[in-house]
Amino acid sequence: MIKRYKKILLLFLTLAVGSARSYGQDDPMVKSLKDRFNLYSTTALQEKIYVHLDRSFYLIGETIWFKAYNLDGSRHRFLDMSKVAYLEILDKENNAVAQTKFSLLKGKGNGSLLIPASVVSGNYKVRCYSNWMKNFGADYFFETDITVVNPFLKFDPEPDAKKEITYDVQFFPEGGYLVKGLESKVAFRAAGPDGKGIQFKGVVVSGQNDEIVKFQPGKFGIGSFIFKPQTTDTYRAIITDSQGKEHTYPLPQVQERGYVMRVTDSTSNLIKVSVIRPAEEEQSVVYLLAHTRQINPIADKKSFAGNRTEFLINRAQLGEGISHMTILNEKLKPVCERLYFKRPEKRLNIEAGVGKPEFATREKVTMNLSAETTGSLTNMSVSVFLTDSIQALAQNDISSYFFLTSDLKGRIEDPAYYFQNNTKETDRQLDDLIISHGWRRFKWEDVFGGTLPKYQHLPEFDGHLVLGKVLNISDNSPAPGIDSYLAALDFPAKLYVNHSDAEGNFMFELKNFTGAKEVTLQTNLLRDSTYKFEISNPFSKQFSQAAVPAFKFDKNLGNPLLTRSINMQSGNSFLPRLFTTRKAVLTDSLAFFGVPDEKYFLDDFTRFPTMEEVLREYVRGVVVRRRDKGFHFRMVDKLLPNTFYKTDPLVLLDGIPVFNVDKIMEIDPLKIKKVELLSSWYLLGAMNFTGIVSFSTYKNDLAGFEPDPRVLITQYEGVQAQREFYAPKYDSQTELVSRLPDFRNLLHWAPNVVTDQTGKAQIQFFTSEQTGSYKVVVQGITEKGVAGSKTFNFYVGKRSL
Repeated sequence: MIKRYKKILLLFLTLAVGSARSYGQDDPMVKSLKDRFNLYSTTALQEKIYVHLDRSFYLIGETIWFKAYNLDGSRHRFLDMSKVAYLEILDKENNAVAQTKFSLLKGKGNGSLLIPASVVSGNYKVRCYSNWMKNFGADYFFETDITVVNPFLKFDPEPDAKKEITYDVQFFPEGGYLVKGLESKVAFRAAGPDGKGIQFKGVVVSGQNDEIVKFQPGKFGIGSFIFKPQTTDTYRAIITDSQGKEHTYPLPQVQERGYVMRVTDSTSNLIKVSVIRPAEEEQSVVYLLAHTRQINPIADKKSFAGNRTEFLINRAQLGEGISHMTILNEKLKPVCERLYFKRPEKRLNIEAGVGKPEFATREKVTMNLSAETTGSLTNMSVSVFLTDSIQALAQNDISSYFFLTSDLKGRIEDPAYYFQNNTKETDRQLDDLIISHGWRRFKWEDVFGGTLPKYQHLPEFDGHLVLGKVLNISDNSPAPGIDSYLAALDFPAKLYVNHSDAEGNFMFELKNFTGAKEVTLQTNLLRDSTYKFEISNPFSKQFSQAAVPAFKFDKNLGNPLLTRSINMQSGNSFLPRLFTTRKAVLTDSLAFFGVPDEKYFLDDFTRFPTMEEVLREYVRGVVVRRRDKGFHFRMVDKLLPNTFYKTDPLVLLDGIPVFNVDKIMEIDPLKIKKVELLSSWYLLGAMNFTGIVSFSTYKNDLAGFEPDPRVLITQYEGVQAQREFYAPKYDSQTELVSRLPDFRNLLHWAPNVVTDQTGKAQIQFFTSEQTGSYKVVVQGITEKGVAGSKTFNFYVGKRSL
């Protein structure tokens, strides 16, 4: 009888949800609400980047190896939009100690970053983002913590030990506000200097020091309590830490009027969203808008019965992971908001093994990997490193990052815990976590503003974007409409052109621009000679509020630190030169203008003493003329024989524009290797040229030619060229008994392991001469967005003679 009653009740609630949904669907304002949100979402595509680092503890002189997974933030599929990502190491004051740009292709990218010798010992923040992600705030950049030790500089192992202990304690009413006379659930989060949650006892007191409610945290310093403020006076929370010291913190200000919300699981299939307001408020309606990562919005409208109304949401309508629930008043102004978490049903099950628990030094290891797949390939990254007595900071897990951490503000302590423990108690703890870290990637005024939002930072679809300003030298005012030319001393020649806009801004898209190069930036100096350039820093100046945890190093680990330092130095000393340099990706050897119409290698001809004689004697496609006491070039139009263009062509020396032809004519012809001509109109960006004359020196280094002093010459770092991870092989007896030292603590790094159609993959590597326990970390995600990880250990012992 009871079971039958439950079934009838569930059927009734389900019909009620369907009825409410139909009512909402028919309401024109509800439809408009969904339409406007969908329109905004189509223009506000979200990117999420997860970075797998090879480990989390480094010495200066060691290299960070990393793999980046760039996904569509809504559906968690690989996203081939941004082609460049930015990775930085920041200290606790958000100063960058190392930076790099690296390429992304089809949502994947990898690279390396050498820890500079100037870095002092401490904990640091590694963050990664794309140019497009800058539009939505630094709180959604990927971040993780690492420890760096400089053994060559004496350091304090506990620099914060003598500082007064302070705690970060914050309170978050469910729905966002405390309202006089309305009961609310209040979540709280308390963390110590190391960023980890603390244990304490707390009490809420009124302005008259009356005790209102007692509370204490559960896991990770997070918890909640029920609170009903009776006045708009300031309420305080007094916490007593484990050492018996009291600390006082204010609660959020109590509002005289407003709304509160409560979200509870009504049944296993239904979610109840209750909205409460003061009883004396006039009759009105409210709207609910719920969505999962800005897709599949659910909208509804309800009228109040007294001071309360309720919405019912079918859980099946929400996506997996974090959903936003927002209550809006009749003017579509948000009045309450909170997050809700739905556990993912699928998690990638990765299996990995090496066949036995122990290996000898310099022994071959074969690792077999497999991943559950349903016709979807899995892309994985694998790190194998020594776990010695020097403890490292915990790292993110790819699955919990994409479904939890990436959609929350602030640092989450051990996010994998909430996925590994699927219990009612964990669900309650997770709900407190969600309330205390809730955030939104957008502003409601952008959604309902009537116009599409404008974004300052463009996605880098095809290459790195170089931004800057053209300024008048006299007063630093912006110079609009000025032709700008950026070129690099590179082979093949690359030239980028653009006009400055009304505010003097310019932008160049640098495709296939790798490594550090000397670039020139100039105007047409024969026409625009009174301007200068400023190049913008491409790295973000926005920073999240997440603090770097306090640094603490066990002073008893001096000997292990010395051993690791010696091993690092010997490893760098004996590393083959082939693996110490970065390899530029091979590109087409043609210059940017393609196949020339005429090409002359000057060594094939009689050498003349002046450039004028060289051009007049055997370079047929260009005519040298003197006018106004200067030289000019005129190109022969290949489409109209015996017809000459009336203006000078674009003249290049090793790819650098030279506007003063007299300078070209002064060059010693013996320094020129070849001359190339393009004998037709050439369109480049927004500019056009009546042909191109390109001179190349033997070493593509200008051969002593001095550009005009008004040309800005500077070093510029493009995306990093690929560097191969070095792992020695001991396949032969000769290699096995080699006396070259091998003290690697990072045995293997494989950033691009892809399973076959059966879900299997295999990698091989050799152990080093360092004995001990080694940890294997495998991170991966399928093409359908199902992520997972696997960790295990094996031991390396001494080789028997």
